[in-house]
Amino acid sequence: MKKLALIAVMAAFATPTFADDIFGTWKTIADDNGNSGHIKIASCGSKICGTLIQSFDKNGKAFKSENQGKKLMWDMVNKGGGNYGDGKVWSPDRDKTYSGKLVLSGNSLNVKGCVFGVCRSGGKWKRVK
Repeated sequence: MKKLALIAVMAAFATPTFADDIFGTWKTIADDNGNSGHIKIASCGSKICGTLIQSFDKNGKAFKSENQGKKLMWDMVNKGGGNYGDGKVWSPDRDKTYSGKLVLSGNSLNVKGCVFGVCRSGGKWKRVK
């Protein structure tokens, strides 16, 4: 019996952790200044976060933004069915933090943020291949 329990524990630890479908790099829509970026979405402990890894000006030319390397979303939780929430989204162009809601559909990510019941669309982000 002890041997069976030990095998069960070992199997539980040997089970691979699967990446969430949302993980990867996403291209944002243009902000109020015409800039866009690539956001790397990954696991941050038991939650999901997104970090700005590249910035682009209104002409699509890459540039070094003061926000590169900063988390633009954090504490997101997979709610199932392509829905994510319970986290925060920071909009650098407005310097506002919103309660974030994300909806994943294939290679498209619909981003929305709300503060005091007022919601703002972050647009549909596209997965970077």
